[in-house]
Amino acid sequence: MWACLSLLITLCLLHGGGAESDGGGPRCQLPPAWKIGEVEPMNGAMGQVTVLALFQILLNSDFPCLSRMDDLRQKLEGQGLKDVVYMVVNQQTEQARRLHTMLAQRLSENITLYKQDEQQPDVWKTLSGQKDDFLIYDRCGRLTHHISLPYSIIGQGHVEGAIKDTYCKRICGDCTHEDESSCKLALISASY
Repeated sequence: MWACLSLLITLCLLHGGGAESDGGGPRCQLPPAWKIGEVEPMNGAMGQVTVLALFQILLNSDFPCLSRMDDLRQKLEGQGLKDVVYMVVNQQTEQARRLHTMLAQRLSENITLYKQDEQQPDVWKTLSGQKDDFLIYDRCGRLTHHISLPYSIIGQGHVEGAIKDTYCKRICGDCTHEDESSCKLALISASY
């Protein structure tokens, strides 16, 4: 049991070093306001770590990024990191909007998919994001990591490390929504 707990604490302390890009705004700042229709997704995520993925869905794609993202979500939840919101913002192009329904059918119900409206500002541009970027926000909505290709490929460990860092460390200082023991409780519950 202690070996498992030690391993989990070590994993929580690992950092995805060098994975941040310059995009997405300054670290530890609130993101610029963005909406999908009348919904402001970041407002609904306050109090939870937020993982925002920017995916471009192409025709004839088997959507491997979505299954890997859900596998990562399941893995982290199995390790006790349960207070995390996962969302995907599809590209704003006409093709992406046409394929949105197909994408929604293949996406886990535990990951929220947002379809951009062509009449609204492009969320990707608002966030200074690009295809396959991951933006990780702390419980107060502050940007802790903006990970771009090639570091954003799930399985390399950078996205997972960024989520664990954000969940377990106070990267941006104190947050009124944080519980100091959230990481410790998650690690202890995962060891049983």
